[in-house]
Amino acid sequence: MTPPQLVVHRDKELMAQAAAARLITRIVDAQAARGHASVVLTGGRNGNGLLAALAAAPARDAVDWARLDLWWGDERFLPEGDPERNITQAREALLDAVPLDPARVHAMPASDGPYGKDVDEAAAAYAAELAAAAGPEDHGPVPTFDVLMLGVGPDTHVASLFPELPAVRETERTVVGVHGAPKPPPVRVSLTLPAIRAAREVWLLAAGEDKAEAAAIALSGAGEIQAPAAGAYGRSRTLWLLDAAAASQLPRALYPPASA
Repeated sequence: MTPPQLVVHRDKELMAQAAAARLITRIVDAQAARGHASVVLTGGRNGNGLLAALAAAPARDAVDWARLDLWWGDERFLPEGDPERNITQAREALLDAVPLDPARVHAMPASDGPYGKDVDEAAAAYAAELAAAAGPEDHGPVPTFDVLMLGVGPDTHVASLFPELPAVRETERTVVGVHGAPKPPPVRVSLTLPAIRAAREVWLLAAGEDKAEAAAIALSGAGEIQAPAAGAYGRSRTLWLLDAAAASQLPRALYPPASA
C-alpha cells in the first residue's frame, strides 16, 4: 500500500483546474512512454467538474485522444442516454468535444442493453471486457490503469462501494452488481477494491464541507469495510485532491505543508 499524498486547493474551481492540468500531464507522459494511456473516470460533481475544466484547458490538445482508453469506476444501472448516467454526463462535459476512438470508450452496460435488467450479468460482461484488455504485463484480470479517479462520498463511499455493503467486501471479482445502494438509484455496476488497486495511480477527489468528515475518517486509519475510501490506493501512488473545505477536519499532522 502506498502512503497517500495530499494536495489541498483554495476552492473547488481551482481544484478542478489543477487536477485537469495534472491529468493532461499524466496522460501525455504515459503516451510518450508506451504509445497509449488508460484512465478510469468518475462521475459526481467533482468528477464532472474536472472533465469540464479539462475541456476548457488550452493544453487539452497535447493529448492524443485517439490513443486513450477510458473506463468507468461505476455506473448507475439506468437506460442508455439517461441524464443520471455517468457516461451521459461525461459526454456533455468533455467526451463529445474531443476526437476519441469510440472503440476505446468502455462504457458500463445500460439497463436497456443486451443484458436487460440483469445487473449481475452486466457486471460480469464488464469484467470480461477488462480481462480482454489486460496484457501479460498487467499480471491480473484488469489493465494497469495509468490513473483511476474516484469521488469520495460524504459517507466515505467510492465508486459504488458503500460502507458495510457486500460490494466493498468483494475480494475476487473485479466488477459487481450493486443492489440496494443507499443513494438513488439503488442498482449500480461498480469496480471492486481489487480492480481499483490495479491502477498505477489512484486519485481521490473531495470538495466541499460535506466531504470533510469523510476525508478525515478515511485518512485517519479507518478500515475499508467501514470507510471504503480508506481501501482505495494505487500501486505506485495514491493522491488525495481536496479543496480547503474538504480538508478542514484533517489532523494537522496529515495536512500537507505546501498546497496550492
